[in-house]
Amino acid sequence: MSTQSTPGHGDAGSSDHPSRSDGFVRGVSGLIGGPLGDHAVTLDRPAGRERRFWTAARIVLALACLALALHWVQKSPCQDGAWQNNVQYTRFCYTDVLALYYAEGLNEGKVPYRDHPVEYPVLTGYFMGALGLPVHALGQDDPGINQGQWFYNLNALVLGALAVATVAVILALRRRRPWDAALFALAPALVLTATVNWDLLAIGIAAFGLLAWARRRPVLAGALLGLAGAAKLWPLFLLGPILVLAARANRLRAALSAVGAAVVAAIVVNLPAAVPYWENWDRFFELNSTRAIDWGTLWYIGRYLDGKVGGEGPFDWLNGNIPTLNLLSYALFGLACLGVAALALLAPRRPRLAALAFLVVAAFLIFSKVWSQQFVLWLLPLAVLARPRWGAFLAWQFAEVCYFAAFYGELLGASTGRAVFPEGVFVFAATLRLVTVVVLCGLIVRDILRPERDAVRATYADDPDGGVLDGAPDAPWLDRWRRRDQLPAEPLPVAG
Repeated sequence: MSTQSTPGHGDAGSSDHPSRSDGFVRGVSGLIGGPLGDHAVTLDRPAGRERRFWTAARIVLALACLALALHWVQKSPCQDGAWQNNVQYTRFCYTDVLALYYAEGLNEGKVPYRDHPVEYPVLTGYFMGALGLPVHALGQDDPGINQGQWFYNLNALVLGALAVATVAVILALRRRRPWDAALFALAPALVLTATVNWDLLAIGIAAFGLLAWARRRPVLAGALLGLAGAAKLWPLFLLGPILVLAARANRLRAALSAVGAAVVAAIVVNLPAAVPYWENWDRFFELNSTRAIDWGTLWYIGRYLDGKVGGEGPFDWLNGNIPTLNLLSYALFGLACLGVAALALLAPRRPRLAALAFLVVAAFLIFSKVWSQQFVLWLLPLAVLARPRWGAFLAWQFAEVCYFAAFYGELLGASTGRAVFPEGVFVFAATLRLVTVVVLCGLIVRDILRPERDAVRATYADDPDGGVLDGAPDAPWLDRWRRRDQLPAEPLPVAG
């Protein structure tokens, strides 16, 4: 029977130092004297009998707070809600959080789902109401306050805390690799899009779900992923990799417990809105089933190319036939998931959970007809856990910054009726974002097929996020299937 716990130098409990292990960081470190020396006193090592306050983990948490503070400053021109002369686009500070305080009727005291249909899953709607209705009540008592500004800042505070908590979870999952969490803390996408919408709510809850799974608490993990899926649907996709990897490791009981808990949690959270206010609750599903091709997606790029060749092409046709577009988008995502499942079962060594999770969520975005600017946040923690290499990560982030700038140019052009730049510039930025995500997927697949290249497994023996899967041997059925597959063919009979 094969085993997953192949010993490595990580078994000794050694910590990773990026200036030694990461080629990109090692090259950049030459600007400040080169990689860490063998006799250097690191931030996590006591100097004599004293332990330094500024450990790597605390520095990373401080960097996350700094990044979120910069994000708040970047959004500050829009906080008063007086969006005149397209300031929300010229200053790159638009946020749904402030816009929807008014659009969803929270400023009038409307209760989400009861009094107004909400275009988001229920936990996001509950969250909006939990923060918005007290702000409205405060405004009733003191008409002089700017309710929208109070609402935005309250959301920014809570969502920022969830972002810091996500960094803390990454640090907990990577105790021997604390600098990996700096990828999330310093990500330009976090600085630019943290509070564009409520995505950090789902990200924070899902992060704790992954931590619970890693701590071998599958029911709690499932419940948290179910709650996260009630805020944004994508955390539910993580249950697929858990199931496939559990099948390979013969740990299906734990995986099924997690799936069951997720289903129960999602149902319990949805029922209070779905039963009495079905039509208002169903607004999220109705909107997503009727939406046409959105900006920046694979399908949008195809429509642009259709226009270049002249006439109505297949992507133009799909934009006018939404049910077919939905079916094709879901079918491609389903095929990608089947490919990820096959990879999980056929790889020479069981893949890590974070690697498969990134591939599944990335596949959903690649084939989706909607890819909003802040959806990059979904991939950030998964990318850090799946492939903590700075070079490709920063290339991807550069592409996201380019898309962010091009997207606001597109918004400004649509608002004023005057193009800021040729449409091809926006399409190029969208293509660059798409390509860098695909490249990241390719690099992760390569690491799965060649596990000796996996940066995390250079520090840990197997999968620090795997929980009951960590160090587990492959299931007997997989060994039998592989032995059968490797048996030599029987010789053909020779005529006598």
